[in-house]
Amino acid sequence: MRRPPRLRGASSPWLAWRSLCATASAIPIPAAPPHQTDPLSAHFSNRPAARDPAVVENLTSTLRALFASSPSHPRAFTLLKSAAFDAGLAPGALVDAVLSAAAGPHSGSPVAAVHVSLLSRLLTSLSRAGRASAAADAYAHMVARGVVPDVKSRTDLLVTTARCSSARDALALFAEMRGRGDRVDAWMFDALMRACVKEGMLEDAVRLFDEMPGAEIEPDQRVYALVIAALCKLRDADRGLHLLGEMKEAGFETWDFTYRSVVDVLVKVGRMEEALRVKDEMLSAGKKMDVVLATILMHGYCLRGEVEKALDLFDETLANSILPTNVTYGTLIRGCDQAGMTQKVYVLYRQMRGQGLLPSSHEFGLVIKGLLCDKQWEDAVSLCVEMADSRLPDVFTYNGLIRWLCQQHKLREALNLFGKMKETGVKPSVVTYNSLLMGYCEKGCMDEAVKLYSEMPVEGFVPNVFTYTFLMKGYIKKKAFDKAYALLDEMKQNGVSCNEYTHNVLINGICMSDRIYEVDEMLKNFIGEGFVPTTMTYNSIINGFVKAGMMGSAFAMYQQMREKGIPANIVTYTSFIDGYCRTSCCDLALKMLNNVRRKGLQPDIAAYNALISGFCHEGNMSHALQFLVILLKDGLTPTSAVYTNFITGYKDLKMMKEASKFYESMIKEGIAADTVTYTTLIDGFSKDGNVAFALELYSEMMAKGNIPDDITFTALTHGLCRIGDIDGAKKLLDDMRRLDVCPNALIYNMLINGSLRDGKLQEAFQLHDEMLNRGIVPDDTTSDILAGQKSPED
Repeated sequence: MRRPPRLRGASSPWLAWRSLCATASAIPIPAAPPHQTDPLSAHFSNRPAARDPAVVENLTSTLRALFASSPSHPRAFTLLKSAAFDAGLAPGALVDAVLSAAAGPHSGSPVAAVHVSLLSRLLTSLSRAGRASAAADAYAHMVARGVVPDVKSRTDLLVTTARCSSARDALALFAEMRGRGDRVDAWMFDALMRACVKEGMLEDAVRLFDEMPGAEIEPDQRVYALVIAALCKLRDADRGLHLLGEMKEAGFETWDFTYRSVVDVLVKVGRMEEALRVKDEMLSAGKKMDVVLATILMHGYCLRGEVEKALDLFDETLANSILPTNVTYGTLIRGCDQAGMTQKVYVLYRQMRGQGLLPSSHEFGLVIKGLLCDKQWEDAVSLCVEMADSRLPDVFTYNGLIRWLCQQHKLREALNLFGKMKETGVKPSVVTYNSLLMGYCEKGCMDEAVKLYSEMPVEGFVPNVFTYTFLMKGYIKKKAFDKAYALLDEMKQNGVSCNEYTHNVLINGICMSDRIYEVDEMLKNFIGEGFVPTTMTYNSIINGFVKAGMMGSAFAMYQQMREKGIPANIVTYTSFIDGYCRTSCCDLALKMLNNVRRKGLQPDIAAYNALISGFCHEGNMSHALQFLVILLKDGLTPTSAVYTNFITGYKDLKMMKEASKFYESMIKEGIAADTVTYTTLIDGFSKDGNVAFALELYSEMMAKGNIPDDITFTALTHGLCRIGDIDGAKKLLDDMRRLDVCPNALIYNMLINGSLRDGKLQEAFQLHDEMLNRGIVPDDTTSDILAGQKSPED
């Protein structure tokens, strides 16, 4: 048997009204006015006509008939609700219809409670349906007609006003109710406080709580929980703690969330001991430690710098089968990063990934930063590439890694990462381009740098002052000073203001070149353009004259500096100390040091290092050692440069045993050796005939992330060639290619000479061709070797 088709009339306003009218037909209903020709249902199914006065009159008549049968007739509310929702009758018209049908206002008698209840139910229905505007209009019309809806319906009205309009509107409505003397209850306060907390109006939530005693209303469990949460977000730890105690004294059960809120605010204001006490109270009350509370406490320990305690608590939660969340790991990663525990940051990241969790982009950036601090740049690059498809590395992560690679002269790796960045849809920024420009300029690849610079506007990036400054530094390094200076005009044409740093870069650049004599004129031009020279400016000029050995010009600039009222600092005097030491006038350097002390200035490590360097250069190691003792007494810590000066001094004296002692002391003190230190040792041991140990040092420096330069390879090549290991020396060329280090002419000269000594003429000429192909210009020594006229000096 086929099922009959489903009736659709159940949802039809017309059928709903036909049903209501049929129900009301047994009740005497006044005849319709003469002008009414359409059935009532037609008016209610046609929304534009629903506001016709005749519709309201028919609704009123029907309600009057129902009320006559029974003041609380069950069909009255159904009829009223259909008129509101199906027909869309205006809220005011609905209220008027009920009151007219009840005839309360017309007879002068008060509205019956049953009719107030009916209107209250209407208000609740409109409110709970989310029709805030209609509910507000209905309420306003009721009040105007002298009807006060019940507390429950007014609470519903406040809730929907807060949800659909705003907490501020709900507060205004509540104030009107209280101003008329209408009764309020704890539910209203709860609803309003909840709305205020949700919209961040925390002070208003606390104010409502403070007004409850005046309204003779006792706060309940929900209200206490709300106000404590608001106070904790306002960081009012004292009152939050007080109300927690008051809540417990009132006999209310304290929720886990409330305990956590109080612990959290105590942690944030630095009251960790009290936070731990509240945690203990919570556990004593039968509550259990959960991951949220544990994470809050870990955060507290990290804020106090007690990261080890945070990690102990983390281990404890794991032992208790409490699974950490992204927030837990993020808290510990940030704490370990601030404590310099870079290895632990990486361990936490791997543990997090093992549980299928992902850190935020910021936390992932901290992992990359930690790997770079530990010079594990290969791992950092691999990790970034590994997670690229997950979009975890953001532009800041890429920028930090690319900048580090460029600073460490790993331009090839930086460019590969740049390509991966664009491939995965991460848009570069001007910082990305500036970092790559810096990398090109540091390596002297100015053609590539200019090409990248020309691409920036095409890609939508406007070169800024740092862009131009990096290009200037690159040209200065290539001694193309005119091109660097010409960039100033280009900056002005493109509307980029030249800052103090840019001016000082140009001044410092010309001071470090063989055009130091032009610096005075340049300074005058810059001052004419509005540049105000500073102590740093004059220090650059003085240092330039000092490096050029022009101590008289340096002193004249110092005099000019004093005339302009620009104060000298320890850097100024250190330049003079360094200059005197460079010109073998260490006695004058000592006088300058004494003068510095008389001026009340404390010599810094650079001043002492200049003196140590001078005495080491003279071979006066006893005086150099005296200044080492003095700087230690002054509370200064020797740097890598200080140790390297001693190592260089002893190397020049062919005292490699003493040089080794300083190296061992350096490592013992936790001072990292740099490329210059290793190169000095490698050169010394190679010349001393201990090439095997020199090669060990070479391997060690590579393992520690120090990249050898052409001077390092020159020293190693020299040592291997001296012992006749030409094949070993040639293998160094492969290392140089892999590390992107360009050999110099001296290296090729030694290899060519060694090949000729071994009778390998063809290999010698192949090396010569390779030298030409790599753009290395042979010198006179190269020609003489190939002509068989002489060998390079050993």
